[in-house]
Amino acid sequence: MAPALLSCEHPRMLTLTDDLGHLSYVVSGDGPPVVLVHAGVADHRMWDAIVSGLAERHTVIRYDLRGFGQSAPPSGPFSETDDLRRLLDHLGHDRVRLVGASWGGRVAVAFTLAHPDRVRSLALLAPPWPGYPWSADMVAYDEAETEALASGDLDAAVRINLDMWLRGPARGWEDVPARLAGQLRDPMRTSLANQDIVAEHSQGAAEGDVSAVPVPTLVGIGKLDVADFQDIARRYASGIPGATLAEFDTAAHFIALDAPTELLAVLRPFLAR
Repeated sequence: MAPALLSCEHPRMLTLTDDLGHLSYVVSGDGPPVVLVHAGVADHRMWDAIVSGLAERHTVIRYDLRGFGQSAPPSGPFSETDDLRRLLDHLGHDRVRLVGASWGGRVAVAFTLAHPDRVRSLALLAPPWPGYPWSADMVAYDEAETEALASGDLDAAVRINLDMWLRGPARGWEDVPARLAGQLRDPMRTSLANQDIVAEHSQGAAEGDVSAVPVPTLVGIGKLDVADFQDIARRYASGIPGATLAEFDTAAHFIALDAPTELLAVLRPFLAR
């Protein structure tokens, strides 16, 4: 039986337990269901600034992927798309609107291709592209993170990720509200600490052909984001039939953190379709 809906003012985390551990999730508001899938160096809290605005019209479901936030690291092979399907079954939702950020966007695409009858619309915020030929800057970032983690310097790995994804390449730290780094630091530490075990057991998000996405799609990108992701956003927008591209002037990679008001202004009419 699905749990009672929780108010957006004081949501509490609930859990779905299976043989691999547990997934933590929170439900806010009432109305047609919307699922928010977080980025790969964050957790469900990255959506905090837009939840109340969405929950006025929707049942808003946020959850932590395995090994992120309050969800347990995986104890065996798992699929992110299967986890999302089980969560929707648990909550009793046959069809939902999906919003995914960064890696969460890839999960949302894979789920839509695998279960098109369960998705009403799809919003992708700075998703990655499988097999993309990364720039030298992205390769240098990856090498720096790998070196920090290999040496056991989790603090350095967090700093590298904050610099790459929150600050971004187009602005200084003086242009980024300090509270945003504070909001991301703990979720990043958790995701980086569990990175190896998640990578070991994850079956990955199936690649698929984005031209087969059959639902209304919005692609969002921050104009202060890494150039690779700006190019990738345009690939999705041109590759998915009928997709719309929305650009956010004041956002880097985390649009929901940098530009929540602007994101809500775009998402609310899109999700109302």
